[in-house]
Amino acid sequence: MQLSVLSYSFRGLLLAGRIDVFGYLEACRYRYHLSAADIWNRFLISTDESYLEKVREGLDERGLILADLCVDQAHVWDDDADVREGNYRNAVAHLRAAEILGARFVRIDAGSRREQWSSEEFDHIVRRYREYARIAQNGGFRVGAENHWGPEKSWANLKRLYEAVDHPAFGLSIHIGGWAGTQEEKDIADREVAPWVAHTHFPWAICEGSLEEKMANLHSAGYAGYYSVEHHRGEQEYAEVAIQLAKLRAVLEKWRSG
Repeated sequence: MQLSVLSYSFRGLLLAGRIDVFGYLEACRYRYHLSAADIWNRFLISTDESYLEKVREGLDERGLILADLCVDQAHVWDDDADVREGNYRNAVAHLRAAEILGARFVRIDAGSRREQWSSEEFDHIVRRYREYARIAQNGGFRVGAENHWGPEKSWANLKRLYEAVDHPAFGLSIHIGGWAGTQEEKDIADREVAPWVAHTHFPWAICEGSLEEKMANLHSAGYAGYYSVEHHRGEQEYAEVAIQLAKLRAVLEKWRSG
């Protein structure tokens, strides 16, 4: 089944020193019986090639593909020019990492803490994403934004960004239900974005609510990526991730069996 779990879901264990990237891969394969991983970059202690090759070996040894590399501290726009440049270097380093790790998709946030991008911000973000998309295309994967924070949480803004970048290696990672606006507006956004989704995350609230409807939006649009769990509480992560995965599995099995 096309299931994965974002390693961010285990950040409580990570902060407590009770898990690392290899323990996470072990959990994916042998605790949850998955065929894919979804790595939050805080689980990677380095972007040095020698270290990344060990992580790639860990994936290969367990028969896992990397559905997604989720990169923080690389957002394209920051008001501080020095931070912006540092984020650019971090983004390029993780795009190289993605190729070594065999990632299918890389999430890099667009940035800006305001509700709307200025013309300067938007032009810079589009230019960078086109550059990242060219790197991704050469590396055999896709890269893109997420409805994560700032202007990205608006469906109108994310749609405008997608259309402006206009590159086959640019896609969207969608945190289901993670939009700004009313519940009706969030539901509309989840439906309308579905044809453009390259990767996705399902939080606990969706798994407890309108899960099949939200999964069906993607399925009906021909989504070929992984349905990934994202857990946020930072407590009882192993057990609660298992509950979320079981709910997604049930929907996929229902579809498979007709």
